[in-house]
Amino acid sequence: MRLTQISLANPAAIAIVAAVVVLLGVLSMVRIPAQLLPQIEKPIVTVINAWPGAAPKEIESELTVPVEEVLQGTPGMTEMISWSMTNFGFMQLEFALETDMTRTLIEIISRLNRLRPLPANAERPQVSLGEWGDANDQLIEYFVEQTDDREDRLTENKRFLREVIVPELASLYGVSQVDMFDAGGNASDQLQIILDPYKAAEFGIDIAKAAQRIGRSANISSGVVDVGRRSYTLRVEGRYDADELAGLIVDWRDGQPIKLGDMATVEFGPPKREGFIYHNGHTAARLAISKTTDANVLEALEGVKARIEEFNATVFKERGLHADYSFDPAVYINRSINLLAGNLMAGIMLAIGVLWLFLRQWRATFIIALAIPVSLLATFVVLSAAGRSLNVISLAGLAFATGMVLDAAIVVLENIVRLREKGEAPPLASDLARAMVARQGWRLAFFA
Repeated sequence: MRLTQISLANPAAIAIVAAVVVLLGVLSMVRIPAQLLPQIEKPIVTVINAWPGAAPKEIESELTVPVEEVLQGTPGMTEMISWSMTNFGFMQLEFALETDMTRTLIEIISRLNRLRPLPANAERPQVSLGEWGDANDQLIEYFVEQTDDREDRLTENKRFLREVIVPELASLYGVSQVDMFDAGGNASDQLQIILDPYKAAEFGIDIAKAAQRIGRSANISSGVVDVGRRSYTLRVEGRYDADELAGLIVDWRDGQPIKLGDMATVEFGPPKREGFIYHNGHTAARLAISKTTDANVLEALEGVKARIEEFNATVFKERGLHADYSFDPAVYINRSINLLAGNLMAGIMLAIGVLWLFLRQWRATFIIALAIPVSLLATFVVLSAAGRSLNVISLAGLAFATGMVLDAAIVVLENIVRLREKGEAPPLASDLARAMVARQGWRLAFFA
């Protein structure tokens, strides 16, 4: 092989190349993202349809079916599954493995723009890449508890969490989304109109008609009015603020207005409690923090935990709040990586020790011992360039590859030692032993 001859003729150049590889490998090893499992990009798109207060039947007929109609025939789609539940429904679209998901996402959004008008209080469909509720996207979960159990501060504190803390956490490195769940689910404050059916019957008001009247409360632009040389834009104000909605006239009876406040209670505040969340015996809210696909999980966790500890010492303490995580993934990730790295180092040291017992030559043993870290660091350069992460799967592959490198180095070096014992010169013995490199090439071709 010419490569072997060139290497033997230029040992200084080869030493410089090896030093550069080691330097790049160390830099790559420090910067490469670390996480428990590799990021698996599933060809799945999730579409979430929300309609607060709607029953599953209405979710299916008014949201799910129209969305299915516009998404049918999407290029590359192999399966469409939908679920309709109270308040919301979601769909999962699965595509062929070779599908370009970026173009597919643009195609789905474009198709959803052709949807017919949705019900008045239904939200626009939300589209996201990946499987809904994928645990691999979760970074960490926190419970923020009300330590003083003061009900008068509970609503205010939850509004503070949703409007101040959640956006601040979402701006941190490695965080893609922060979802807050409390006794009302994941909903923010609501305008609630609680109708009294008995009073509505007393006034002879149809509840459906009252709902339509409330829905028509909006500001309307009515064109332009020319007055002399001036033109005025005519605007009719019909939208009510929450505190004015009780004065909305629903109908007239005997020349007297029937106002909304006469037969309903208007409130603005947190949604109806549909369950409870307790942590350490106190009412709590749950913060589910998701990670970005390219984030270093350990670095992102460190940043999130540092910010939460800062909140605990300042604003949370002033408001009678305390946040604590339910499970720290960094502990498990560090233990798994350290266990594999420890086993890898133990295997290397054991192999080098056994090799020394057989060869009894410190130069031969040192060459093999030097080949292992150089090969590992070169692998880190490739992993970093390919955008891969350091995880239990890649470390297990490195441990397996180390055995292959060690096996090939022992075979080649043993032949060099054998040829030198026959009296061959060191350069010639190294050149003749190159044939053993070709015998190891099938392994590279097989595992590549």
